[in-house]
Amino acid sequence: MKVHFIAIGGSAMHNLAIALHQKGYEVSGSDDVIFEPSSSRLAKYGLLPAQEGWNIGNIKPDLDAVILGMHARIDNPELLKAQEMGLRIYSYPEYIYEQSKEKLRVVIGGSHGKTTITSMILHVLNYHHKDFDYLVGAQLAGFETMVKVTESAPIIIIEGDEYLASPIDRRPKFHLYRANIAVISGIAWDHINVFPTFGEYISQFDKFIYTIFPNGKLIYCESDENLKQIVLNTKANIEKIPYLIPPNKIVDGETILLPNTPLEIFGNHNLLNLNAARLVCSELGISEEEFRDAIASFTGASKRLELLNSVNDTNIYKDFAHSPSKLKASVDAVKAQFKDRKLVACIELHTFSSLNSKFLDQYKNTMDKADVRIIYIDEKTFRHKKMEPLTKDDIVEAFNDPDLVFFDDSNALETYLRNLDFRGTNLLLMSSGNFDGMDLIKLAYELNS
Repeated sequence: MKVHFIAIGGSAMHNLAIALHQKGYEVSGSDDVIFEPSSSRLAKYGLLPAQEGWNIGNIKPDLDAVILGMHARIDNPELLKAQEMGLRIYSYPEYIYEQSKEKLRVVIGGSHGKTTITSMILHVLNYHHKDFDYLVGAQLAGFETMVKVTESAPIIIIEGDEYLASPIDRRPKFHLYRANIAVISGIAWDHINVFPTFGEYISQFDKFIYTIFPNGKLIYCESDENLKQIVLNTKANIEKIPYLIPPNKIVDGETILLPNTPLEIFGNHNLLNLNAARLVCSELGISEEEFRDAIASFTGASKRLELLNSVNDTNIYKDFAHSPSKLKASVDAVKAQFKDRKLVACIELHTFSSLNSKFLDQYKNTMDKADVRIIYIDEKTFRHKKMEPLTKDDIVEAFNDPDLVFFDDSNALETYLRNLDFRGTNLLLMSSGNFDGMDLIKLAYELNS
């Protein structure tokens, strides 16, 4: 099989390219810019394009498939050439389905928790040496790639994103996988550049339910009222399996899954994620005892309440939280886990939704449980995204918090953090960006030193 990737440098795209190369396919690709770690990983497998940019010479009549990344534009010269030649063009979710049509497909959807639930399932299956394929949105310890597709594996575990499949396919990715077993973790408005109203956004999950194969199973969070109503009202021919937070207790900063399984993770959102993963694993033949044995060693997905350093009575965490629901869940989790410590919480507003004045009031009171609440916006972000800048007053009003501390310069933010007293205090750094390149690891090891 000969496959060409247009925009091979994307996170999912380069991982799929590597997976197909490992499967024995002849893989080529192109992109106008490829960042780390994609470039090094592609180079390791001999897949890094010789030069950046688009070249219609890459599009040849003997290609079995062209896979189009979301980063490419609809006027991309390679895409236009492939269309002119009548070649089969796939988005990467379409191609994942093509590779897994004969497998049992588990698809994890929802506005939050997708990566963690998927990671938990992979950890448990891997712990018990099961044969499975997967697609997950983060690099996981013990897994070389974020995508694996083989001939032999009978099942595939797929993290199902609700964002668009490709520039020429405006369907959400998770609509294309045709789940046999599906999870919806919850619904909280996001991606307002594509779904400008909550009604439009929530309808994508209703449509997702109807993509589940007849007599399939839907595992869903019963405490999410919007989700619960959609599930109760659907006429899809599926089995509905609800879940809630499992019984637990916190002892000396450690969460115990009752009756007696200590966990490396914490927070109600992670306990909900765990219960979803448990139900999926049960459907895949993993017993309750086997699940508990495995989940006890799960340390979390990358950048999800990731512990950077712990010194005496100070923990410093990095977290991917960026949307209002994720922000609140992470702040609440750290505060609940360490009731006797203060919490300094800092979020970088970085996404299109978070920087949009029409969406900003969704953040109202989301950081209230933190003792010091910091908002950072890289001033260059507005220029890059061609958006009207937000002022400190805009943010204070939206968060409903006159005591917010605001920075638009990373050096000033770092200086401020270094001058705080972190004795008996945790620090939570949240962003889907990178705080303008701030070295968080170095910062974490030098605070309180």
